[in-house]
Formats: sequence, structure tokens, C-alpha cells
Amino acid sequence: MPSPRIIVRNSPIHGRGVFANRDIPAGTEIITYKGRLLTHDEADARFGGNSEEGHTYLFTLNEHYVIDGDDQGNSARWINHSCSPNCRAVTIEHDSGEPERDRIVIESLRDIAKGEELSFDYGIVLDVPHTKARKRIWACRCGSPACTGTLLKAKSRQR
Repeated sequence: MPSPRIIVRNSPIHGRGVFANRDIPAGTEIITYKGRLLTHDEADARFGGNSEEGHTYLFTLNEHYVIDGDDQGNSARWINHSCSPNCRAVTIEHDSGEPERDRIVIESLRDIAKGEELSFDYGIVLDVPHTKARKRIWACRCGSPACTGTLLKAKSRQR
């Protein structure tokens, strides 16, 4: 029986992390991000839109739903952020067109060596100003030479 592709263990980036347990080629679908499906309103009611915590397992699935990886989630919730990621999150729309059947998969951007920690860019956008205090709360610990110092991304400007 082959070894599992990934394992969860303590991370030098932050808390727990997900690591390649064998070499993973570029373009590989590694894991689906799982958890309780919530509407955006349910997520706001449950978590109050709290941008002061700096810790979340919520993942926007589409314009209708959010996945709460802390509730019925899997190992994907432990994948840490990096400003120089080796993976990306991809939304796969279901053929039926039913948004509740869409899913998020984590895919390798490049070859990942056995033992390397998996990471992707969280791209967190908040509806509040990105103050120095808020940036400290959402501090990045990736250690990349390209590190921006924060997990927060600027809102896209509307035309």
C-alpha cells in the first residue's frame, strides 16, 4: 500500500501544517477543502464578520456559499498561507450548475518535494480598513523573501 500523499504535523510557519509525504508533481489535485457549507449570511451570523481574530477556517466557495473547515473539515484546513506558495486553491463548478455542489481543490503549482510544507496564498480581503493593528493581527509568518508581512489583500477597485 503506498504512503499517503500528505501528512499533518507541526509547522515552522504557524501551528499545524500539511506536508508532502512523497514527491508531488506540478498540476496535481492534492486535496479537496471540506467542511460545513454555510450561506454568507449564516457565516456572518455565526462569526460576526470578526476581522479582529486573525484566525479562520472559512473559505469562500462562490457567491452563495462559504465552507467552514473547522466544522466537519479535513486536513486541508491546516494548509498554511505563503506569499510564495507552492499550491493554489481552485474552485470547481459542478456540472449541474447547483452552487452548493461546487468544491474547492488544492492543486500544486510546481513540483513539491517529499517533506516540503504545502502552502497557498489565502488572499484575505476584509471590508474594513487595513490598519497597522489589523495587519499585525493578520501577520504573515511564511518567511519567504517575497513576504508582504500580512495575509490581507487590497480590495479590487471597481470601475
